[in-house]
Amino acid sequence: MTFMSVCKERLATEIKAQKRRTQRVETYLRCAGSEGKDALLLVHGNASSSVFFDELILAIAGDYRVIAPDLRGYGETEPKPIDGRRGMRDFSDDIAALVDSMDISGKLHLVGWSMGAGVVMQYAIDHPERVVSVTLESPLPPFGFGGTKDLQGTYCWPDRAGSGGGAANPEYVRRLAERDRSEESPFSPRSVMNSFYFKPPFRVRPEREEELVSAVLAMRVGEGFYPGGLTPSPNWPGVAPGEDGINNCMAPGYCDLSGFAGISPQPPVLWVRGSDDQIVSDFSMLDFGALGQMGAVPGWPGAGVFPPQPMVSQTRHLLERYAAVGGRYREVVVAESGHSPHLEQPEVFTREIREFLAQV
Repeated sequence: MTFMSVCKERLATEIKAQKRRTQRVETYLRCAGSEGKDALLLVHGNASSSVFFDELILAIAGDYRVIAPDLRGYGETEPKPIDGRRGMRDFSDDIAALVDSMDISGKLHLVGWSMGAGVVMQYAIDHPERVVSVTLESPLPPFGFGGTKDLQGTYCWPDRAGSGGGAANPEYVRRLAERDRSEESPFSPRSVMNSFYFKPPFRVRPEREEELVSAVLAMRVGEGFYPGGLTPSPNWPGVAPGEDGINNCMAPGYCDLSGFAGISPQPPVLWVRGSDDQIVSDFSMLDFGALGQMGAVPGWPGAGVFPPQPMVSQTRHLLERYAAVGGRYREVVVAESGHSPHLEQPEVFTREIREFLAQV
């Protein structure tokens, strides 16, 4: 039997869903494994939910107590608004409250995907004593998404124009709000998932695709949620971050994970990324610098002012700083994979994370 068919048979019986009230937010969880085992926390990315982890949960639940929450604003967790000015802290504080509410003895293994990797890095910055390992899958750049131009995260413009809520494609936002399940437009949520989350022509099986599209569409759209407000800017491309919502919490200035390099104690880090990631790369198809250089957004001021953000290189620079003061990390590039190696190459991803955790 294939990896996927085994997972399909086990989904209904082995993953348990629950809602848990914490001091901050009522959180929806997908859990598996014995409570007597070491805890492993999975944190999803933007425009997704814990449902995206089902195959991974089943693959590793035999050895760990696996906990995969929906973040606020996503899935079935209570939809409390997100303060963009706090960067990843609304999410990481929610995770801390969840951990405090559960009977978890010992330290946590953390796995974060995309924006979720930023959440687990912020959690590790705030609570390093609780963390035994960190796995970063296709991680959010340490200085936020968009609007920076070098390894140190220097802003392209003082007002951080080119990032935040105004950076979202308005047609995609409209179709999200309308719960569009079609494939008629390249900006429909289904089309964006299949074109950017994965390396085309990869697609999950049809019934699984419907589950994933439903998870994307469960994300809250509007004030305080996705994509968040914007501030008009005189600088190209004309929009700077607002103060609320999801995309603003990933904007430079609000999101700054550089403190991860200095945490103590230093858990080992596994960094896994796809070889063909179009979302997080040094030439991201969702970054204004790359789009301007391609001519897709008129008025680009040039590479001297607004180059493509070196997202992967920024992460590597941060982890090299981490290693320089005694930490250790390993970078794994998964061939024939886009932004979601755990779904596109599940056997490879599972093998890498198993070996890493066994060494820990």
